[in-house]
Amino acid sequence: MNTKRLWLLIPFILSFYGCNNEAEKAPSVKEKVFDVNVIRVEKKPIPLWMKYTGRTKASNKQEVVSRVSGILEKRYFKDGEHVKKGQKLFKIQQDEYIAALNAAKAILQEDEAALQLAQANVNRYAPLVQDGLAPRATLESYQAQVAKLKASILGDKAKIKEAQLNLSYTIIKAPTCGKVSARRVDVGNFITANSSEVLTTIVKTNPIYAYFSPSQNDVLMFNKIATNKKPYAFVELNTPFGAKRFNGFVDFSDNVVDPLTSTITMRATIQNPKYELLPGSFVYVNIFVTDKIPFLMIPPYVIMQDQLGKYVYIVDANNKVKRVDIKTGYATKYYTSVTKGLKSGDKVIISSLLKIQPGNSVKTTDLTNKEGIDAILKRHDLIPQKEQ
Repeated sequence: MNTKRLWLLIPFILSFYGCNNEAEKAPSVKEKVFDVNVIRVEKKPIPLWMKYTGRTKASNKQEVVSRVSGILEKRYFKDGEHVKKGQKLFKIQQDEYIAALNAAKAILQEDEAALQLAQANVNRYAPLVQDGLAPRATLESYQAQVAKLKASILGDKAKIKEAQLNLSYTIIKAPTCGKVSARRVDVGNFITANSSEVLTTIVKTNPIYAYFSPSQNDVLMFNKIATNKKPYAFVELNTPFGAKRFNGFVDFSDNVVDPLTSTITMRATIQNPKYELLPGSFVYVNIFVTDKIPFLMIPPYVIMQDQLGKYVYIVDANNKVKRVDIKTGYATKYYTSVTKGLKSGDKVIISSLLKIQPGNSVKTTDLTNKEGIDAILKRHDLIPQKEQ
């Protein structure tokens, strides 16, 4: 009976030993090596930009009014079009002003004729009075008449000038270049001179102003470390097709602090050649501060965070992934400064961040020239030109 059971166990025993032999012969699993891209970081002077919210405003706004009264006879522009300075906008009926000019000219001619007669009388009586053949009182009367007529002629010429000006004012011209609003008064209406009645409004939007309000401390920092007297600036306008950039410079800082917000109003003058920026738009104003202060910058997307704080992955001397906890300082969407944790020369991993873990072996490709901070600054035009 025992012998029979032993024979039944033999297949299981042989199977057990066979499995052990196969396990001994099986090759060990090879450690996986990850392909990653890296950039070398370096602490060096980097262009520092500050970002604020702002509102745009026309660089010039003119309300067009009439300087003479009359019937509005003609309109020369289309609502909403761009006009040049001096371009005709409206015409007021001229008949009354042409008649006033002709009347002033007629009075001048009349006084000039009277002056010729009075001067002739003076010339005729002067020698007679000298010889005692005519009374001096008569000569003096003619001389006074000459002086009076000369003064009248000066007044006549002034009235002619006034009449000419009034006639010229019947053609209402654009006081500045820009985009004209819709007409406020239709042809055929009576216009009153120098009233509050606005015929149309012109806004100049190239260049356009962008007003923003940094804190008092930021302005003090600008004044202390700013590289340029008129710092470079650009504004970003968010559109359904993405953000659009418009370049310019800062040219104004107010001389008072807002007591409610502790901010100071500043202004950037922005080029707007295609008139895409409109007054009243909400924009982001980016101000160049300096490029003289060294920073250690990394792209924001390489920074990860957990309960222990912010960290990045670097490659150590053994081509292993290493976690480095960091402290960050100033940050924008283009770069973030690292104040603690990294040092110049570290190889920061910028790809496969969700696949790798500390201790993994990696094969690196250096993309510093394409994805490093200098490349990012150049790609987004964040390196200001040097002043001449």
